[in-house]
Amino acid sequence: MPTQIATQTTGRLFIVSGPSGSGKSSLCDALLKKSPNLCLSISCTTRAPRPGEKEGVEYHFLDRSEFEEQVDSNAFLEWANVHGNLYGTRKPDVEAALGKGRDILLEIDWQGAAQVAKVMQDACRIFILPPSIEALKVRLTSRGQDDVLVVERRVAAAESEMTHANEAHYRIVNDDFDQALDELCLVYANAFANNRS
Repeated sequence: MPTQIATQTTGRLFIVSGPSGSGKSSLCDALLKKSPNLCLSISCTTRAPRPGEKEGVEYHFLDRSEFEEQVDSNAFLEWANVHGNLYGTRKPDVEAALGKGRDILLEIDWQGAAQVAKVMQDACRIFILPPSIEALKVRLTSRGQDDVLVVERRVAAAESEMTHANEAHYRIVNDDFDQALDELCLVYANAFANNRS
């Protein structure tokens, strides 16, 4: 049962959420490099790989029928439909890492974070915010990965997602990357130090 995950191990769960373009992936990558006991949980998705993305590194890429079969078999700790694509975190992946005493980083959307928090109430939730919607639009456009309509849809979704920022324990505005990273590292160190016996 997923409710047993937190009590069976010494590993802790650290959840980072935020709208597309907020810089959460870059911040998570930098945090992982600074934190040897922290490992990334690789999510599953039905969206197509972006240029440079590899199976099992950024995501496990599944077709929709494969994903839905795993939903039906209760394989996911959380899953959600985001921008028309399905994303989810497999329970066995999380259990395996926690079972080794590793801290786990979940980089997931607010819907997934809320689902996980219901199961694992001691999880630490962080929400990364852009400095403004205008700045977010510039970031998404400068990526060159999505067409104009996709960018507009992501910006509109971001405004909705940001209304859930207060559900997290900590909120970090990513205006200056180094400062945001320092804040994220401080939260990670303090939250997990306080929770360890």
